[in-house]
Amino acid sequence: MSRRLELRQVSKRFGDIDVLAGITLHVEPGEFVSILGPSGAGKSTIFSLLTGGLDGYGGDVDFDGRPLADARRPFALMPQRDALMPWRTVIDNAALGLEVQGMSRKAARDEVASLFGEFGLAGFEHKYPAQLSGGMCQRAALLRTVVQHRAMLLLDEPFGALDALTRTGMQRWLQTMWDRHRWTVLLITHDVREAVFLSDRIYVLSRRPARVLREIAIPLSRPRKDLASPEASAIEADILDTLLDPQPAQRT
Repeated sequence: MSRRLELRQVSKRFGDIDVLAGITLHVEPGEFVSILGPSGAGKSTIFSLLTGGLDGYGGDVDFDGRPLADARRPFALMPQRDALMPWRTVIDNAALGLEVQGMSRKAARDEVASLFGEFGLAGFEHKYPAQLSGGMCQRAALLRTVVQHRAMLLLDEPFGALDALTRTGMQRWLQTMWDRHRWTVLLITHDVREAVFLSDRIYVLSRRPARVLREIAIPLSRPRKDLASPEASAIEADILDTLLDPQPAQRT
């Protein structure tokens, strides 16, 4: 059975405020899918539902063919900020998720140490977060996320706090890592160009209460080297038109 995530007509209210209005989407194994929408549209609410941070929602959420509530949460979440603990070294931060799962400190450190070179962190194992650049902190946070060996990565605007040049470099690096490992990824972003550059498919959400305006397949070949190619720019312009002048829900 495929390890597929599916949301069907998911809704959520906070008091008398509707946040999600019948969200339907799916993520197939090995896909890179983005949820794109305006700030405050409820994108992060979807992640809170998936990770167990919220309950009391309407609709259905299935993973691996079963209701999500009946299964161990299969997600590893990388939040908007790197959330590295300043008093722990980089290797101890990267190993934290494994320790929380019950692995010994030594075993967790040994497992993450073998990945430091691949993540561009070799030689920084015993540094502290304050001694790293913003991009390196994000790499350490992603390492902490993927090393947990969960079925799906949830990335919540992971590069939003970075400067433009660093963000572009991290987007290209993430594409390279995804090409190599074929992680299953669900990304939240409000950056249209980032979504087009990284994704196999994009769900475009409306303003709150959020509904799916469009599901857009990205036909660009990989690896993608130019964030501003004519083909990518045309898709980006189409998405911007949807966000600025939303029409009734449709599929593309």
